[in-house]
Order: sequence, then C-alpha cells, then structure tokens
Amino acid sequence: MAHVIDSKIESFLKVSQQSDFPIQNIPFGVVKWINGEESCATRIGDVVINLSILEENGIFSDCNLKKNTFDGDSLNKFLSQTKQVWRSVRSTLSNIYDKKNIDFQYKTNIRSQCESNFSDVKMILPVSIGDYTDFYSSKEHATNVGSMFRDPKNALLANWSHIPVGYHGRSSTIFVSGKQVNRPNGQKKSPNDELPNFGPSKKIDFELEMAFVTGNGPNNGDPISVENSEDFIFGLTLLNDWSARDIQQWEYVPLGPFLSKNFASCISPWIITLDALEPFRSNRPSQDKPKPLPYLQQSPLNANFNIKLEVGIKPQGSEETIVSKSNFKHMYWSINQQLAHHSINGCIIRAGDLMGSGTISGPNKGSYGSMLEITWNGTEPIKLSNGTTRSFIEDNDLVIMRGYSENKELRIGFGECESKLLPSKTWKKK
Repeated sequence: MAHVIDSKIESFLKVSQQSDFPIQNIPFGVVKWINGEESCATRIGDVVINLSILEENGIFSDCNLKKNTFDGDSLNKFLSQTKQVWRSVRSTLSNIYDKKNIDFQYKTNIRSQCESNFSDVKMILPVSIGDYTDFYSSKEHATNVGSMFRDPKNALLANWSHIPVGYHGRSSTIFVSGKQVNRPNGQKKSPNDELPNFGPSKKIDFELEMAFVTGNGPNNGDPISVENSEDFIFGLTLLNDWSARDIQQWEYVPLGPFLSKNFASCISPWIITLDALEPFRSNRPSQDKPKPLPYLQQSPLNANFNIKLEVGIKPQGSEETIVSKSNFKHMYWSINQQLAHHSINGCIIRAGDLMGSGTISGPNKGSYGSMLEITWNGTEPIKLSNGTTRSFIEDNDLVIMRGYSENKELRIGFGECESKLLPSKTWKKK
C-alpha cells in the first residue's frame, strides 16, 4: 500500500499554491551548498533541506537507514536500500515539517544548519547512473515516425505491439537541467546524396520524455514481475533526450540510434517518488489487440500516471513559446511493463539505473513530443512568438520542459528540465 501524505497537511514552511513542491511531494535530489559541500536533499516550497545534517542529528534513527546514507554526491546509497526505508524517510520528513510539529519548528539550531533558499544552492545530477535504457512506448509517436519514414498503412513494426521496444543508451552524457549542449557533428546522407557527408547536424530535436530511476533488483538475475515492479522503482524525472535526426536517419539501420542520441540527455534535478504521484493514477490504453504475452499482462486500471507535460522554446533575447502540451497518461506500455520486460531475460537491475519512456506524444499535433512530429520532419515549420520560425532547434535556443499533476486539492510537480543548444565545436583532421 502506497504511503500517501494527507492532502490537508500543511507545512510551517511557506509554500505557494502554485508550487510544485508542497509537503505532500518530498522529492529527492543532490545539492551543492553555498560552502561548496555536496549532499542529498529534499525540498518544500523554495526551501531546500540538507538530509545529511538531519541524518547526523538522529532525525532518521527509526528508519533503519544505513550509516552516512545522505553524505555524498549521489542518491545511490539511498536507492540501494529497500522501499520500506524510502517510505520511512519520506514519512519522517513530512512529520517533522508538519505545522503541527511545534517541537521541530523551534529547533532553530538544526534548522539553521540544514535549510537554504533554493536560489542559494546549485542542483547537481542526483544519481550516479550506471546504465541507461531508452524505450519507445508511445503508440502515437511510433505511428507518426513510422508514417513519416516507412508506410503510413503499416506504421508500426510487427513487434511494437507485443514488446516494449528499447535500446541501451549512453549514461556518460546524461546531465542535470541547466547544462548547455553543443550541436553534434556526424555523418549524414539525404536520399538525394550519392555519398554521406560529415558536419554539424542540421536537424537537432528535443524528445519529451519521462524516466524512472531504479533501486536494486534481485541480485541473482530473477525477473521482476509486473505486479512487483514498483518495489524496485524509486521515482520519476523529466527527460529531454536530445536527438540529431539527420544523423539518426542515416545510422539507425540495422542496430538503432547511436551518435544521434548519445551526445546529450538532460534530466530534471528532483526525483519524484511514486508515492507522491499515487493520487494521480490514470488508466493505461487498452492492449487487447493484440493481447501481450502472460509476463507482460497488466490491468489497464491505474497503470499510468496523469502528468501534464509541456515544452517551450526560448530563443536568445526573446520570450518563450510553448510548442507542445502532452501527458504521460498516453503511454501504451507502462513503467511496470517496461521493467518486467527489461529483466525477464536475467538482466540485473541496479540502484541508479535510468529508464527513459521514449518520446511522449498525444493524439493531436499540439500534443506531439518532438519537433520531428510537430513540423513533420521540417515540412511544416512553426512560428514562435518573436516572429521567427522553427523546423528544428536552432543555435542558442533554450528548450524548457515542465511536468506536474494536479487535482482540486493538490499539485505535485517536477520543476523544470532545461538546456540550451550551442553551436557545434570545430573539428579538423590533425
């Protein structure tokens, strides 16, 4: 049973109604503090809380937490512990910051050491990512891409409706929000070219995704079932999986994307737990035609999450234009099915693995999750608010992704995932 913090609880810390981070959220990240030290943290409103200092002061003494869990530059020590520990820590944090907790409210000696304003700290990559898998689980996105590059009448490949298709990505170039990205160089070949050419990609794209972060799976290679998968999923982040479409189109047959995807991926700095998102469960699309094999079968009821997503493009010196509004609930394959499939062959899942959802597209153009779809591979450019047009992302454009869930009582958000595209680096043969 999920640990859901009562929607009526309020913190003694000030939290605006529009904040992504009420006391019901309790996200987890890693912070570089004003003194230069790095440690794990959480956030309520605009206050960032040093979990290492709370741990040193015995706040988590009843949580079965391993020693020095939060003292370091990643959440991996925490992720490697059990879901019961994750929940116990989160419950303790909500209890001590409840406005009814007068005792902790006036422990100014501890609070003065552990609390900082968000504007005074620097967020760093929250997890040391060992392995990264990117799935391809939006039916609308896969259909759009298949229609564009293959046969619109047979847009989906034969395997797509039977397995959560994925590929192994590159963890070394996953960065936290705020990282600037250089336009990559690579080989390209258009249909009219006799031979490939080398140079900067001309079709840089964002991919609106979400990603889940794992705890440790079974160490003997036993598969993780759909029913038990959430015992091994710590939480979700936003993910922009930058893509070079012209490089991708030339290289992806037969083994899938390579240089077109491994140059940069960007995640939001806070990991939002599944417990925080529990009130926003949503049904998954039907999978009756065809019906998945038994190890992937899952009831569609409450299998997905209703997370509203948007993407903005902000050219240098201009205001932002929202170019996409989508929703995580559209995903055909759920995170439970993705993890079950990933481990069915004996693949060992480790704490800190990152699993991307694949581009998230909805049923209409305004909900497509990539410029490839929004502009239909550049043939239908869009106009930005400053009067310029875009077929793909241009140099010095800032791409901003946001995500949140909301009902009449509560808003749980992810903050922002943003990165700026810089010109390519000059390459010369030595």
